[in-house]
Amino acid sequence: MPQRRYVARAALTATAATACLAFATPAWASSTAPLNPAHKGSTAADAEQKCDDERFTGRTSGQDGWHFVLPGGTESGSFETLTLTFSDGTNTVTVKVPDSTDAYPDRLYPAGNTDRMIHAYLFTPAGWTLVDGTATISGEADQFNLSHACAGTAPTQSPSPTPSTSESPQPSGSPSESTSPTSSVTPTESGSPSESGSPSESGSPSEGTGGSGGNNGGSLPMTGVATSGIALGGLILIGGGVLLMLRRRRDNITFTS
Repeated sequence: MPQRRYVARAALTATAATACLAFATPAWASSTAPLNPAHKGSTAADAEQKCDDERFTGRTSGQDGWHFVLPGGTESGSFETLTLTFSDGTNTVTVKVPDSTDAYPDRLYPAGNTDRMIHAYLFTPAGWTLVDGTATISGEADQFNLSHACAGTAPTQSPSPTPSTSESPQPSGSPSESTSPTSSVTPTESGSPSESGSPSESGSPSEGTGGSGGNNGGSLPMTGVATSGIALGGLILIGGGVLLMLRRRRDNITFTS
C-alpha cells in the first residue's frame, strides 16, 4: 500500500512537470527576425500609402504613420518587441515598440480574432528615414516587413533672410561755386595824337608824334582814326607848302616888255 502511494505521487509529479515544460516552451522558442532588406532606407512616402487605415486615426499631418507586419503562420508566433532605427536627417534615433515612455506613439495589434500580435504601428515625425530594424518574436521567421505607411508633411523651415547691406547713398556733391566771370580787361586808351606842328618857314612840315612818348621806349598804339587824321593833316601841310612856294616864285618873276 505505501508503495502504491509512492508510485502515484511520482506519476503526479511527472505529469505536472511535463505540463510546466509544455507551457514554457513558447518562451524558450523566442527568436530575432531582421527587417526585410528591401525596406531599409525607406521613407514613409516610399511605402504603399494607406492613410485610410483605421489604425492611423489620431495621426497629425506632421507625423508619418508606419505599419509593420510579421508574415508566416502560427510558427512565426507574435511580435514581442521591435527595435527600429531612423534617421532624422542629422541624427540617428532608436525607437522601441511598444514603449509608452517615449515621444513616439505605438501599438501592437493581433491578427483578426487570434491572440497573435503580428501588427505593429508607429508614428514618427514626418520625413524620417527607416535605416534598419530587428524584432523579437515568439516563433521563427526569416524577416518582418514594412506593410504600408501614411506620409505626413514635414514642416518647412524657412531660412532666416540675410539682411542686405543697404549702401548709404552717395552724398550729392555740393554744387561748385559758379566761377565769377573774368573781369574784362579795360581797353588801353589810345594815345591821343600830338598836335600837328605849324609849318615852318621853309615849308617842311614837322612830324606829328603819337601818344606821349617816354624814355622807356614804348609807344601807345595808334587807332585807325588817329592815323587817318595825321595823314590828312600832312597832305594839307604839303599842299599848303607847295602853294606857298609857287606864290613866292610868282612874286619873284619880273615881267619884261
